[in-house]
Amino acid sequence: MISGSAYAKIRKEARTYALAPDQVASPLAARPYDLRHAAASLWPNAGVHAPEAAEQAGHGVDVMLRVYAKCIDGQRDVANQRIMDALVA
Repeated sequence: MISGSAYAKIRKEARTYALAPDQVASPLAARPYDLRHAAASLWPNAGVHAPEAAEQAGHGVDVMLRVYAKCIDGQRDVANQRIMDALVA
């Protein structure tokens, strides 16, 4: 068993090896949960459908859409093209 304080100390030191100095100074991956949140934010942007992303993250679809949908960026052109393709088909 590793105590919480020992884990926190090791994790803080590991960040200095894994991240650039400006990233270490930022809140990037400050907590283990942040990595999960980053992954769940990435998946919808990568085009993973909400039900699959929710299952991977261990969330319900309602949580995925409420919390992570605001992280989707730069998808408007792709969405519009898919809508046009569906209407033409």
